[in-house]
Amino acid sequence: QVQLVESGGGLVQPGGSLRLSCSASGNDFSINFMGWYRQAPGNQRELVAGITSGGATNYADSVKGRLTISRDNAKNTVYLQMNSLKPEDTAVYYCKAEVPKPRAVYSYWGQGTQVTVSS
Repeated sequence: QVQLVESGGGLVQPGGSLRLSCSASGNDFSINFMGWYRQAPGNQRELVAGITSGGATNYADSVKGRLTISRDNAKNTVYLQMNSLKPEDTAVYYCKAEVPKPRAVYSYWGQGTQVTVSS
């Protein structure tokens, strides 16, 4: 079992910045993919940014150039640096980790952290 704890959300004005963190803990695990997803009211959860254990990244088109995902494998922690925030970035942001096992890949989710962009 893997537990994910997110932090760093809050209220910020348009154009502002926030940094989200997500730390994983548990016993005997090795995480491959880690990602940030978001879900706004009335919308489906969508991938914002993802990163593999090797450092390969991918981003949603709507956040390219503004949000940056990074990862500290030694600490099992993933970060999301959010710059030039827009009101449409307002959502609950969730961290996800994928742990490969011999017969399957297990996905774990954090509890979510609210990001609100408003003046």
